[in-house]
Amino acid sequence: MTLASEPKRVSTRLAAIAESATLAVDAKAKALKAKGENVIGFGAGEPDFATPDHIVEAAVKACRDVKYQRYTPAAGLPELREAIAVKTKRDSGFETSANNVLVTNGGKHAVFTAFAALCDPGDEVICPAPYWTTYPEAITLAGGVPVVIDTDESTGFRVTVEQLDKAKTPRTKVLLFVSPDNPSGAVYPPEEVEAIGRWAVANGVWVITDEIYEHLTYGANKFTSMPTLVPELANQCIIVNGVAKTYAMTGWRVGWMIGPSDVIKASINFQSHATSNVANVSQVAALAAVSGDLSAVEMMRDAFARRAKKMHSMLNAIPGVSCPEPQGAFYCFPNVTGLLGKSIGGKTASTTLELADLVLEQVKVAFVPGEAFGAPGYARFSFALGDDDLGEGVTRLQELFS
Repeated sequence: MTLASEPKRVSTRLAAIAESATLAVDAKAKALKAKGENVIGFGAGEPDFATPDHIVEAAVKACRDVKYQRYTPAAGLPELREAIAVKTKRDSGFETSANNVLVTNGGKHAVFTAFAALCDPGDEVICPAPYWTTYPEAITLAGGVPVVIDTDESTGFRVTVEQLDKAKTPRTKVLLFVSPDNPSGAVYPPEEVEAIGRWAVANGVWVITDEIYEHLTYGANKFTSMPTLVPELANQCIIVNGVAKTYAMTGWRVGWMIGPSDVIKASINFQSHATSNVANVSQVAALAAVSGDLSAVEMMRDAFARRAKKMHSMLNAIPGVSCPEPQGAFYCFPNVTGLLGKSIGGKTASTTLELADLVLEQVKVAFVPGEAFGAPGYARFSFALGDDDLGEGVTRLQELFS
């Protein structure tokens, strides 16, 4: 007698989602730490600094205010939406209004909402690689189809207009653009940002531009906002951003998206059903952040710039590793193919996935393998951790591969 197969318990859509590799690496490292292991984690992309005091104090005060203990508008506190518009003009030169801002539950929620707002089933989204691990999942969940364009260190991890032309089809709806980039640390120069923006206008392609690392650039590299350089793009562009990286507020979960009024209206309606308002105490904290000066941001950027130079130099001292100098964000993204096939404690790794597991096993150092970002052969090392841990962690790698 043949038994009928059991019905699926989990939907095909959710079952197909890949686990967040960055969070998985961080969880594995924390699990080892909990067992008493001296693990150094280069996986998580969050600043090691405390949220600035004036932001925390604003949140403490908000906790005691009865009006913040109730529902507020799904689109965000009106005063925060206005402050985000003002901050955007101040920091990137892009002029918008509060009505074109939606406050979201972190930058990740803004990314998902932006794709949900634009993608119909089968719409193609050009997604340059290496890419943040969440982007393809957000595109797919929204019904879109990721069209990956590969880049590497020979091109500075930057996509070209010629590559965009080759990737474009009649189904192309959106271009995802990220600068400064996670994981590569690449920053596009203004002339390339403008050229890509003009390509999008000429081809009727929407742009979703992720500006979460706007304040984290180093040396001569500077952030520029695409719709500022190409004003005619504004009606087919969504900006996503948030307080997480700039103000060391990853756990507060406040992001936003800025876009044309029809897209924002639809997105507000979507959020009203999905989550209602973002936590009010977090919104008040975000208001204090974006309304304040950038002195704390400058302090953190100086520390990141120092750590970037140190990690870049130390990684390049490892035989078989080639690491471009990070231009922005807080990641080094070295080519580690020269380490594959080498004996590590009597074992060898043929992929960067295997290499990451072996390194964690042998010297208790955690990093994210390039496969997570569509770039096998590379590895992402966050330098958003203390100087001593940074030095100790890379020293362990140097000794392992010496």
